[in-house]
Amino acid sequence: MKKFAGWTLSTPATLVVVAFLILPVAATFWTTFSTPNGPLAPYFAFFNSNLRRTVLLRTINVSLATTAISLVIGFLTAYVISRTPGWLKSILIIAAVFPLLTGVVVRSFAWLIILGRNGILNTSLISLGITDTPFQMLYTQGSVIVAMVYLFVPLMILTCVGVLESIPDDLIQASSSLGASPTATFLQVILPLATPGLIVGAVLVFTGSFTAYATPQLLGGEQVMMMGTLMYQQAMVVFDWVSASTIAAIMVVFTIAIVLVMTRVARRLNPMAV
Repeated sequence: MKKFAGWTLSTPATLVVVAFLILPVAATFWTTFSTPNGPLAPYFAFFNSNLRRTVLLRTINVSLATTAISLVIGFLTAYVISRTPGWLKSILIIAAVFPLLTGVVVRSFAWLIILGRNGILNTSLISLGITDTPFQMLYTQGSVIVAMVYLFVPLMILTCVGVLESIPDDLIQASSSLGASPTATFLQVILPLATPGLIVGAVLVFTGSFTAYATPQLLGGEQVMMMGTLMYQQAMVVFDWVSASTIAAIMVVFTIAIVLVMTRVARRLNPMAV
């Protein structure tokens, strides 16, 4: 009886996962494989289109750039927070998490106000005499990356703070007592032990960036179209559900592939990290 107790308890959750996660994804893939022109025809059509290949490559580039920048900013911020004593640490954590209390659309609109031609940044530059005409900051790849870094850095901080706090101070003190410089201690002790947090944070940021819709749509528009906005266009504007399903399937495959690559690289860097 005890042998089947675990299966009995996990059955309701398993059914929920199958019904609301596995079956919809399977139905999406089935839609792309059941076309009259053949099972792979939608995928050939996707990769034969210069526009769609460009959108895919742009999405990968933006997601990787967002992940790399968020890794650096989030890890350094988390390191400072983890080494801050007492009540000040709580305040810093609250300040890092506070942006998550606001919706994605609201935060994206805030960047419209900051980066617009008559926005805060251009107005400040003109007032300081740095430029006479406003810069075109919106509807560029840079504006999308900046906004998404702002969106996902709090997630990176949260995942790294817990890992950094779990590193015993004795290890750092032992490294210093053995003659290691602060830089060597950081690179050879702290960074390898923090690899699990970096992996989790990188996966969260990449998947969130790769599948984002609201931020690329508001700050990139048609000029910087990404996979999420392309899928929405095909489904809700063109009503081409096969193309939309194909885009969704490609996004799932690429996300899984990138996550596997990240995990493999992490194992090479630190076999004990994963």
